[in-house]
Amino acid sequence: MNFDFNILVKALVELLSALPITLSVGLLAMLIGLGFGIFIGIVRYFKLPGIDLILRGYVSFFRGTPLMIQLFLFFFGLPQLFPSLGNIGAFEASVLIMSMNSAAYIAETSRAAILSVDKLQQDAGLSVGLTLWQTMLYVQLPQALRVAIPSFGNTFIGIIQGTALTFMLGLNDLMGLGKMKAAVNYKFFEIYLAVGLIYWAITLIIGQANKYLENHYSKGRMA
Repeated sequence: MNFDFNILVKALVELLSALPITLSVGLLAMLIGLGFGIFIGIVRYFKLPGIDLILRGYVSFFRGTPLMIQLFLFFFGLPQLFPSLGNIGAFEASVLIMSMNSAAYIAETSRAAILSVDKLQQDAGLSVGLTLWQTMLYVQLPQALRVAIPSFGNTFIGIIQGTALTFMLGLNDLMGLGKMKAAVNYKFFEIYLAVGLIYWAITLIIGQANKYLENHYSKGRMA
């Protein structure tokens, strides 16, 4: 086996230049998806007529189709139907689609977490004069989000790993830069191993941060 350790080390250093793009897409997609997903989860919890059916279809589509198809449909397909969408860049399209994709998963996680909170909590909030939405915001949701933290962390890891597909839109992220370097020196194993190691390091950091949050917000329960 003709493995070149020096190429691996060099690739690790050079690929770090693309790390900000990968992290930017991942962080923005997670933040937008988190806000949108929690909102969808709350609305679906209340099962509003008509709206619930639309949101159920949205969640079903984004959870039931590959992320690659979603990226291609939006970036290459929709501009053929709506030419004005052709002005959206690869970065913006990647953030938007990955946000919508993650929101579908976060919505189901949020809804399940809210359902895990004892219904008596809602009754208690209503009994002291809070409205239904105030009870959700100040009583049920804080408890539900604590339960959902581990799943949110897994979703974030999935988003970071999903950014590896954005190079197909022309984004010069970790995977995109790695592919270009491998095409130049034909050291595919070393280059892609370097890409994998960087992604692995990112997920380990996210996992540790998620574990810290989980332990921090579980102190009351553990006591």
